[in-house]
Amino acid sequence: MGLDAFAAVCCAIPVLLSLLVVRVAYVLCRSGLPPSKPHAAELRCLIVLGSGGHTAEMMNILTELQKDRFTPRYYVAALTDNMSLQKAQVYEKSLIQVEGDREKIIEDAKFMQIYRSREVGQSYITSIGTTVLAVLHAMWLIIRIRPQVIFCNGPGTCIPLCASAFILKVLGLGWSSIFYIEGIARVKKLSLSSLLLYKLRLADQFFVQWPQLQQKYPRAQCAGRLM
Repeated sequence: MGLDAFAAVCCAIPVLLSLLVVRVAYVLCRSGLPPSKPHAAELRCLIVLGSGGHTAEMMNILTELQKDRFTPRYYVAALTDNMSLQKAQVYEKSLIQVEGDREKIIEDAKFMQIYRSREVGQSYITSIGTTVLAVLHAMWLIIRIRPQVIFCNGPGTCIPLCASAFILKVLGLGWSSIFYIEGIARVKKLSLSSLLLYKLRLADQFFVQWPQLQQKYPRAQCAGRLM
């Protein structure tokens, strides 16, 4: 009986691996294409913020979004990055003054934090544990939010979030359209975060702001300067 069970497992593993490869290929082929079913009137939106100029650029991008379309909006920043969430809160409060519907706008905006994979100056050995923690936390957030759209533009915190969203696609547990916008400071080469998303094909739409960068990375689209 034990040998029979072992043989069954040995036969099942190649089948499961084959199904996994087929599913990954399907997700990669479907990425970037219009949805087969029309989206609902409102789309749950995950917005990844980052320290430095990342948040300033993202805030500038958000001003062009249809607020009644991309709602509710979930803002996520690193656990040690309080400044970015403060900027997002100020932005959402400004919408109250413009649009007037205070209760709805407050309900439509959520603010969250996520563990960093690696802090500046942290050793690579200790970063192994923090990376595992960050990935698990990212997976929990993606499962909890189930975003239909993800916007990110460069901070390292976007990698575990986008990877978690991709895993859910492969498992058939949800579909998130990932839009990545490379920062304006990247003129000749991609940042490490964007390079990972580009090479692994995790992003459905990949935008750069300089034509010479688009020529170097042909699957990217040139959006022009957004700042």
